[in-house]
Amino acid sequence: MSAIETVPDSERRGLIGGLPAPLRPLASLMRLDRPIGCWLLYWPCAWSVALAGVGGQWALFAWLGLGAFAMRSAGCVYNDIVDRDLDRQVYRTRLRPLANGRTSLAAAWTLAIALCLVGLVVLLQLGRTAQIAALASLLPVAAYPFMKRITWWPQAWLGLVFSWGAIVGWPAVTGTIDPAPLWLWAGSLAWVVGYDTLYAIQDIEDDALVGVKSSARRLGRHAALGVGIFYALALAGWSVAIHLVDARPLALLALLPAALHLGWQAVRTDPTNPAGALALFRSNRTCGLLVFLAMLSVGLSAENLSATG
Repeated sequence: MSAIETVPDSERRGLIGGLPAPLRPLASLMRLDRPIGCWLLYWPCAWSVALAGVGGQWALFAWLGLGAFAMRSAGCVYNDIVDRDLDRQVYRTRLRPLANGRTSLAAAWTLAIALCLVGLVVLLQLGRTAQIAALASLLPVAAYPFMKRITWWPQAWLGLVFSWGAIVGWPAVTGTIDPAPLWLWAGSLAWVVGYDTLYAIQDIEDDALVGVKSSARRLGRHAALGVGIFYALALAGWSVAIHLVDARPLALLALLPAALHLGWQAVRTDPTNPAGALALFRSNRTCGLLVFLAMLSVGLSAENLSATG
């Protein structure tokens, strides 16, 4: 491997390329050049606050956004610590800073701890019930990197943890955990399995070589059908959550734009086209926004109806 090949293109251009050289490997560990993960972790938090009616606590959107950034970044660092030996064997990940030795294990742990401290600052802004709900996610988060060695469905475990914000946002507004955020979380879990199956399509060949399991490998040529089924389950969960907040049938129409977007993704899914699958995966940032607008409209409408009696 040449000297140039030891550094990925992302560290020679863009946001990371503009940083001082010693900081670039740390920024790569945090995936600063790939904010899509922050958005995907943030949206369930924002949906939950929105569906709860916000309660005038608009600052929660900013605090939870900061928390999503910090904890997603910490999760990426932790994932690279656990997977550093596997990453050396996969073409797409072989240039990650820990995999090719551009940063030390001690530096990676220090960065992960610093990011968790930022998460702690966010945690202290929440009420007691929301704090307990957030802390309950730590064990599933710690277990996630090992799941692809154990099960064909590590995407389901990712869904478990990446959707956890749905259980945190609601009690941050209301102080309680009710059935609505649990259904929101269940729908989000299915959504994550769908979009992470798209992401896993790009690694099918390398994963098979190193023995890593994934839903994309399990579904194989049926990936499009699988993604469609999981997206349908996501819409079902979100629909129940909306119905519990606003039982008027018309409230469910708020999900129509998101439903059309997810249907478009499922129809275009092709397990033989990794680049196309990656583009569809990234489009879930837009899907998250569409679901957020649906939850916000329903939550504020229900809060207004309650206020006017």
